[in-house]
Amino acid sequence: MTDTFTPCVHFVAFRKDSEFWSAVRVWGRPDFFHRVWDHRVMGDVAPGDTVVFAKGSEHDKPSDFTFNDSEVF
Repeated sequence: MTDTFTPCVHFVAFRKDSEFWSAVRVWGRPDFFHRVWDHRVMGDVAPGDTVVFAKGSEHDKPSDFTFNDSEVF
């Protein structure tokens, strides 16, 4: 049996509906939605995944505080 990997799309730091829907038009609906760029998100992203930032980039310092997005959705 072989393992198959399906790349996921992560949206990070989207606050406005207009930002979100603009990104959806380009990337499709996200598999994961993260409120902030933190160490938890960095652990959720696998090689091959696409991370779409509303503001900032993966080069920004991650937040010192984590947010459990799974408790909200």
